[in-house]
Amino acid sequence: MRAPRRRPQWPLALALALPALLVMIQQQALLRQPPRLIRLAMAAASSGPAALRARFSRPMEGASIGSASALQPDPGHHWLGAGDAMVLSLKAGRRLTEPLQLHLAGRDRRGLALQSRNWHWDPRPRVLAVVPVAGGEQLQLREHDGSWRPLSPVWPRIPVLEPLGDGSGVALASQDELGAYRLFRIPLHQHNLVASPGRLGPVRAEAPQTLDPAALMFAHLSSNRRGDLLVQSGAGITGAGGAGEGNGSRARLWRSQGGSQALPIAASGPMRLLPEGDAVVVPGPEGLSLQALPPRPPRLQTLPGNRDLSAFCPRSGRALLVRHWPDYRRSLELVEPGQAPRQLWIGTEALVASACAGGGERIWALLIDGTGQPELTLLALDRRGAVLRRQRLSGWELEPGTGLSFDPSGDRLLAALRRLGPIDRPPPPAQPVLIDAHSLELKPLPRQVQQVVWLPAG
Repeated sequence: MRAPRRRPQWPLALALALPALLVMIQQQALLRQPPRLIRLAMAAASSGPAALRARFSRPMEGASIGSASALQPDPGHHWLGAGDAMVLSLKAGRRLTEPLQLHLAGRDRRGLALQSRNWHWDPRPRVLAVVPVAGGEQLQLREHDGSWRPLSPVWPRIPVLEPLGDGSGVALASQDELGAYRLFRIPLHQHNLVASPGRLGPVRAEAPQTLDPAALMFAHLSSNRRGDLLVQSGAGITGAGGAGEGNGSRARLWRSQGGSQALPIAASGPMRLLPEGDAVVVPGPEGLSLQALPPRPPRLQTLPGNRDLSAFCPRSGRALLVRHWPDYRRSLELVEPGQAPRQLWIGTEALVASACAGGGERIWALLIDGTGQPELTLLALDRRGAVLRRQRLSGWELEPGTGLSFDPSGDRLLAALRRLGPIDRPPPPAQPVLIDAHSLELKPLPRQVQQVVWLPAG
């Protein structure tokens, strides 16, 4: 009896091997293709004026990116990172007065050339201002050419203003004639990084979006570099317009990627999001505390003493604090990770505003001294507290409730100042004033304002 004939196995082996062979062919074809730029976007800079983050389709040779790429005009720059992700960071020291042209080129680790491309890049911030107009106040923006454009309707008052840290919008609170606050967010579309032959364009604003339909007794806003928004508010205004029973303070975090969540945090004053976005600074009876935000595990660090947060520095973990002493003196302190606060200045003058560059290499403080017609003084300090320059701003005073902010791309400060007038007359309106960060010379802008802040380039 004959044994059954075996079927040949090669069709099955071929069927199994064919997909693997196709994958190998595809891999070899992909390896022979030149690398591609997947994404180029603006990134938050912690030390220099600005930065760009580049993502490539495969690991690149960093030295070739640095040698083959070019920036015009070049304020000084360097490339950081390795593999398929790199960062172009501008060096501090030179002022940007015009947009930059980036020629991006280089090779991957196999020696294949990246298809070169030219980009227009403008990392300079714009001035945002609350401007008094007929019928109330309006949010307006100053473009780089000096022109002003309205971004909002006219409301009776706009007492609270907070640009989102990634430049994607502005949050604000309007106030009606009866004192009720309403919260809005205005989405903004910026065109500060455009591939050639495209052109840079002005900021485009969408219609205001209501953040909270309730009428509120007060509101405090804070944002971080990710564009998250922290809203501290208190309900209690009745529908008839009168003040009702308050429900206490509440806090809600609005994520830049969408959605919001209530934060069960009690504070004795305005809270501030950490610029990096993973924690919040909370004032309390025992001092300032740093509390982690969800989804991070709960963590609490407390700095005891009668202190207020004055300003954040761009570099992670650095901030300026104002300490209040029992003898009515005030001091300015620099806090750094893992170190006790370092005192930079102490005196009897009122310390009303401060700003910081980098990790605290340069610091500015606005002081008020005297009664009747107090005198305003601007100090420039180094990180040890040595006075680099002192400038008396004779004839000027700071608009109450406003601060001082620094633009590293233009090496300049921004404040809302108003000229001193006779004591028996109402004060004149404030105006935006640009201040040279080195010479401390003033450049007033011809506009009446109630508040001014920088809108980050996004």
